[in-house]
Amino acid sequence: MKYPWIDGYLLARRGVTKDLQPEWNWIRYHVGGKMFAAILLDEQDKPVYINLKLEPLEGELMRQQYPDIIPGYYSNKRHWNSVLADGAIPDELLRHWLDRSYLLVLRGFNKKTQRELLGLSVCGTDCAACPLYGNPCGGCNESCGKVFHAPAGKACPIYACCSGKHRFATCAECEELPCALWLSTRDPSMTDEQFQASVDARTATLLRAKTGGR
Repeated sequence: MKYPWIDGYLLARRGVTKDLQPEWNWIRYHVGGKMFAAILLDEQDKPVYINLKLEPLEGELMRQQYPDIIPGYYSNKRHWNSVLADGAIPDELLRHWLDRSYLLVLRGFNKKTQRELLGLSVCGTDCAACPLYGNPCGGCNESCGKVFHAPAGKACPIYACCSGKHRFATCAECEELPCALWLSTRDPSMTDEQFQASVDARTATLLRAKTGGR
């Protein structure tokens, strides 16, 4: 196959799993249990097609421009497309399509589920990597923002703004990221340098997740 990087590229995304569907001989990639890409193998286990999902109009336009992408093989031909595994599609274009497919499926879930699949809070914190996760903090998504450092019985101000007021999946959907609320909600034990580094890291994490990046 011309694109040996695909497996590592897809598995590096948040929430992605893969399996082999033996009846079809497809290597399938899922987010939240829903397939967003697949490598279709022949009887000798050689890749023949790479299936991915695009918006119908975009898929139609791409098929008109590139002969190595066809309507989805053994798939819904309105939404799915098949790229020749040994074709001439540029690597960067295929990466772009795979990112688009991942995001299309991910955004089909409700906002809370999207955060759970990404493993991120609204502000881009990976709760599972925090030493306070589990004790004393139950996690932002699990507690609907009522984390240990929030006012008693209330959600963290950032969570309340993002999820409650604006109904965003994460702050990445806000044009003001990072906003004044972010800059006023901080761990007082951090130095200014540590806090700014935290803001920069969380912002970068959210923007990567927003575009389907790793």
